[in-house]
Amino acid sequence: MNEEIEETHNFSKDFIFESYSFDGKSGKASFRYSFAGGQSFEEVIQYEPAQEDYDIAVLDRALFLAFSIIGTSYLKTFPTRTAIFKYHQIDAQQADFLNKVYGEGLSQFAYENDLTRDDLPVFTATTDEEPDPIHYDGDGMLVLQSGGKDSLLVASLLQSAERKFTPWYLSSSEHHPAVLDELGAPLQTTLRYIDTAGLAQAATDGGKNGHVPVTYIVQSLALIQAILLGKNKVLVSIAHEGEEPHAMIGDMPVTHQWSKTWEAEQLFAHYVDTYVSPNLRIGSPLRDMSELRVAELFVRNAWAKYGHSFSSCNRANYMQGADNSHLQWCGDCPKCANSFILFAPFLAAEDLKEIFAGQDLFAKPSLQETLKGLLGVDDVMKPFECVGEIDELRFAYHLAQEKGGYQPVSFAVPVATFDYKASYPAQDWARLVS
Repeated sequence: MNEEIEETHNFSKDFIFESYSFDGKSGKASFRYSFAGGQSFEEVIQYEPAQEDYDIAVLDRALFLAFSIIGTSYLKTFPTRTAIFKYHQIDAQQADFLNKVYGEGLSQFAYENDLTRDDLPVFTATTDEEPDPIHYDGDGMLVLQSGGKDSLLVASLLQSAERKFTPWYLSSSEHHPAVLDELGAPLQTTLRYIDTAGLAQAATDGGKNGHVPVTYIVQSLALIQAILLGKNKVLVSIAHEGEEPHAMIGDMPVTHQWSKTWEAEQLFAHYVDTYVSPNLRIGSPLRDMSELRVAELFVRNAWAKYGHSFSSCNRANYMQGADNSHLQWCGDCPKCANSFILFAPFLAAEDLKEIFAGQDLFAKPSLQETLKGLLGVDDVMKPFECVGEIDELRFAYHLAQEKGGYQPVSFAVPVATFDYKASYPAQDWARLVS
């Protein structure tokens, strides 16, 4: 660390991006952080041992991107205005990118902890040198999988188009959803070991907790995996979502998952193009679709195969370290209610209720307040979850009621006009269907 930085910053308040490393023989990547004069953290990502011919220079740039984003998980414990890279320089564009990640990307965290944008870090350029582009020779697709409807739909569409791909799953345990073994291609799995001991100690010391831009973290780790396998395209499965704010902090919109927005996809893709390699691409083939359109296409293309083995319920399946080999639906959370609304217009009521233990979630008393939030009624706040837009869900609800077989909710739902087949902006190269 140089003397100029030491004189400029008060280390008692600084979050330090310490270092990162990768061992190709073991496949272990490590990312290290600290608060100056205080607690340190180390996160470990375990890939399969790498082949000897991976591009070391491009990999290093991807590791730095992951290093920069994973820091959100640890800086959030004691939010600070100053964040310093101990051994690395960033230019103005990188600083702007990180200000978005640590601003809008932490908006839900800030809202739930009564913070403002002024409590979150501001990154400034430490160099004006522009990076030289690195040519990367790679071919093939890495496709992120979770066991949810979006990623399984992408896999189904690729299979229908006879496109080869490598499915990839990021796990926090030794388990993965069994449904991913049905994709017709060997599953590549990576293990993420969050520094739970360090976070527990921070909590004991009065540290904060909350939501981070996890989609960005997953994408950055997928990019590393793609490079290790010699792939040049990374497909995520994100429709038109995350755009509708839940609240505002000054002029900063508060969203549950800013890193799933179209703005975020463009920023990430531009960063990869500029700072990793222009020969690498990352984006979503579902970006131009509404969530309701995705549900319709899933019923048409994937329900017969995956309808009783997939789940989008976070509570029942995706907690840290959980055994999610066999995916389930809890039937009590916003994600379950959201999925019920989206699928109801396209499935017979008995078919949909079957995956929710025979329950009609529209009539479930314990879900009425949640449904009010999803449907924008009585000023109930929209749940902090990856859910559809209010007008979209209202439209879907009324379609389901017209279809028949479903009970009504206990309150009046405003009628909405929503074009669920409208096409939204997307990266042209990533489109799979029109």
